[in-house]
Amino acid sequence: MRYYSTNKGVAPASLADAVIKGLAADKGLYMPERIERLPQSFFDKIETMTLPDIACRVAEAFFGEDIPQGDLDRIVRDTLSFETPVVRVTDRIWSLELFHGPTSAFKDVGARFMARMLGYFIRKSGETNRVTVLVATSGDTGSAVANGFLGVEGIDVVVLYPKGKVSEIQEKQFTTLGQNITAVEVEGTFDDCQRLVKTAFLDAELNAKYHLTSANSINVARFLPQSFYYFDAYAQMKRHGLAERLVVAVPSGNFGNITAGLFAQRMGLPIARFIAANNRNDIFLEYLKTGKYVPRPSIATIANAMDVGDPSNFARVLDLYGGSWEAIRSAIVGFRYTDEEIAETIRRVLDTTGYLLDPHGACGYRSLEEGLREGETGVLLETAHPAKFKDTVERITGRPVEIPERLQRFMQGQKQSVAMSAAFDDFKRFLMAR
Repeated sequence: MRYYSTNKGVAPASLADAVIKGLAADKGLYMPERIERLPQSFFDKIETMTLPDIACRVAEAFFGEDIPQGDLDRIVRDTLSFETPVVRVTDRIWSLELFHGPTSAFKDVGARFMARMLGYFIRKSGETNRVTVLVATSGDTGSAVANGFLGVEGIDVVVLYPKGKVSEIQEKQFTTLGQNITAVEVEGTFDDCQRLVKTAFLDAELNAKYHLTSANSINVARFLPQSFYYFDAYAQMKRHGLAERLVVAVPSGNFGNITAGLFAQRMGLPIARFIAANNRNDIFLEYLKTGKYVPRPSIATIANAMDVGDPSNFARVLDLYGGSWEAIRSAIVGFRYTDEEIAETIRRVLDTTGYLLDPHGACGYRSLEEGLREGETGVLLETAHPAKFKDTVERITGRPVEIPERLQRFMQGQKQSVAMSAAFDDFKRFLMAR
């Protein structure tokens, strides 16, 4: 399998090159040259399969030509050491809980998979130089990547995050680890952090000194594995007899998650349609309305992981649909919610159903309330445990939020981070001096 750039300005790359480079030299994002449609026999029996079994078959479609089956299966099964259950909230709305991994966020799947795949390629190549992973985070990416790569031989990780714009628990999950993990606290927004990472990839001097790659969803090894849990959610809903006319609502920030869902659909997964649930950073919703994509500075909200003003993976969505606005509008609908609406949803759903949503899942829930049609069943992606936003959720509900033991362990560590301006020259000097 070859991987081409969405900008079409460089020759296609191998899987190993695409994973190690992260971003193509022409600033494009890598895409697989083809997307295999899985046979109907797979979907006929999918409800009898476990998550690892499903994921191994999906992974084979993407990576089977480049990694021996036994090695690929080990990577997948080692990644998925936890479940992704679908839980009933109401008769028509179900929650795909993606917070049962080590850092209690959906990004555990992609980050753990990428760490294992990158380590595999490094060992296979016999490369002696260390690889440096640069990752920008608006919250959960940093913790998932840092913990996924912690202690992996031959890899250093630098996590950039906006000062004062992530929750305390999120921050502690990547600033207390030490070893091969370095946290950089940037005076700016997530978009500034993402710009620093992208600019570093294109800097000749930095690339001459380091092997740089990214663990953001711009990396194919980060976002493609996120398709695994869409297939598993369908299997679970099929067991409940509710897989017909399934609508999936995805809290959307950098658009890696919904892009993985669109890939799953292209592989034959029978999803009726997708909903992109936005907070006030509604660039994609405006595109759906107008056909014009106009990035703008991000706005801080209580659903902070979605505070993205220029979603990187929009380029992949465009490429997947041949740049057709009409085709994208037919596949995805969008909704936008204010902090007040998100808070009201969390409060009301807890009071009426007993189910506690995090601020991101609340956007997905409300979009299903407003967007489901007659005869449809909705699944929202509950992307992080509410305890990761403890202060916000407790303020909204007036009730204490229990912190899972796996999160409590992070809170005991001492924060270690490097303060940094949003200027690239400062970031470059920091990297060159390492």
